[in-house]
Amino acid sequence: MKVQEQFINECENAVRKALASLGAPEDLKIVREVPENADLAIPCFTFAKALKMPPVAIAEKVAESIEVPCGLIAGLTALNGYLNFTVDNNALLSDVLSEISTRGADFGKSAPTGIRVNVEHTSTNPTGPVHVGRARNPIIGDTLARCLKMRGHDVTTEYYVNDVGKQVVMMSWGVANVTPEEVQKEIEETEKADDRDKVDHRLVFNYRVANKKVHGIPEMEAQIADMVQKFEAGDQATIDHVKKVAETMLGGINETLAAINVTLDRYTWESTFLANGAAKEIVRKLQNTPYSGQTEDGASFVDLKDFGIHGKNTKFTFTRADGTTLYTTRDLAYHEDKFSRSDRVIDVLGEDQKLGSQQLCSALEIMGRKEKPEALFYAFVSLPEGRMSTRKGVVVYLDDLIDEATDRAYEEIKKRRNDLSEEKMQAIARAIGVGAVRYNIVRVGADKQLIFKWEEALSFDGNSGPYLQYVHARACSILRKAGDYQKDTDGSKLTDEYEVRLAKILARFESVLKDIDETKRVNMMPAYGHEVASAFNQFYAAVPILQAGDSTNARITLVECTKHVLHNVLVCLGLEPIEEM
Repeated sequence: MKVQEQFINECENAVRKALASLGAPEDLKIVREVPENADLAIPCFTFAKALKMPPVAIAEKVAESIEVPCGLIAGLTALNGYLNFTVDNNALLSDVLSEISTRGADFGKSAPTGIRVNVEHTSTNPTGPVHVGRARNPIIGDTLARCLKMRGHDVTTEYYVNDVGKQVVMMSWGVANVTPEEVQKEIEETEKADDRDKVDHRLVFNYRVANKKVHGIPEMEAQIADMVQKFEAGDQATIDHVKKVAETMLGGINETLAAINVTLDRYTWESTFLANGAAKEIVRKLQNTPYSGQTEDGASFVDLKDFGIHGKNTKFTFTRADGTTLYTTRDLAYHEDKFSRSDRVIDVLGEDQKLGSQQLCSALEIMGRKEKPEALFYAFVSLPEGRMSTRKGVVVYLDDLIDEATDRAYEEIKKRRNDLSEEKMQAIARAIGVGAVRYNIVRVGADKQLIFKWEEALSFDGNSGPYLQYVHARACSILRKAGDYQKDTDGSKLTDEYEVRLAKILARFESVLKDIDETKRVNMMPAYGHEVASAFNQFYAAVPILQAGDSTNARITLVECTKHVLHNVLVCLGLEPIEEM
């Protein structure tokens, strides 16, 4: 927003000039905040050391030296060490109405930056469906990618497919050697077994039977060990066989991701770094550093005690005793590959991978890499209440969560809108159910534990996805009733406190995206969306819109602006912007 940027610059310049008159250095950092009782606040606590004065006295002296109104600054008060500025409402509101109504769905989108950002997320092992506990990974990763794209960055989302190792080999062996009868028996013996006709759910039983079948049988265990050895030696036939099964499983995982509006741009297979020799090159690089050593049995490691890692975790092993590489080795090759095609590399990881990420960064530094991946860690989701909590002995999958959310949404829609066709109700229920899951999972800070509660997720009047979708649909309904109207961007016609507050909140959308870009805190987007929706409902309840005399067109234009902002918030969150509910 041009007026908002100008207002901020005017506030900062006025403060700098006042601080200079008090003897402050020119490079003194100014911090900005958005308080409830003003449009911009500048705390004076950071100036106290340089000026050798208490913050309250600094604020009072600065406020006395700035004459207002001046430019876009309509008011200024000093309170408890803060400088609280208010903006010229008419100028700001006119700018908000003009820019948002003109740019429409493009509002908030920045010009291309040319910055290549790689966001790796999900990357679950292709040996089973996505577990509900890790549902945060694809949702956080996809939401972050959407926000970064809105910021103008060239974003690539990526899935690192772990097709190397005993688990995946066991899966492929199970597909080739487990009979349909054995699979059926396993299904029947599993309490409340998963009978979903989906490839990743079916193949998991091959994996379970294979584990039982091989255990304690030397010749079968030898077959698995031989396959693992051939795979890691780069035997193409073995790699192709295992990869084919992993691709089949990945197809089912991708169906789940598509159901929650998550798509990925690129898939990188771990086996690539065995086949192309990149993993061996990592071994060579690490062995040629002064930090390299060998265990008594011949395994290679680098010592990380000089890199802030202590205790038993200082030895970062990168080959086994027989010289074969480990996941950690191939992960280093993968990150070198990502750095070769990206300016920023972001890894969305479970909180259980903090040590591994730290070790990886240290190993990259040892190899001379200046770049480091930006890790975004998340805590796991606790099992939701309801029928799924009774499924003893069966892992709860993301598919289960999606289905139950859709079923619950359908029952709610059926109670509210019996005038809709069955097809329409099902479509709306799906959109609301998926939105409820995505919003409820991303609204809590990634580092905080999340207990999924249905009454929160599916609330139509609380901090939820359905609430945002409902308010967006309400704005669309008002615009339909308004029909053809003349856009009015005259901010002086919006004087009620609720419409002024709404317009100012809409103006902050771009700054929220900027903050997410800088911090990766995607929970800021649902918090902002809820703020917009709540402000709109207060505005809707406080003043007439379609019959407001000279203010009618300006208020309808404000509704249109709200609709555009909510639409883009929903897009960033991966929720469908429903126009009717």
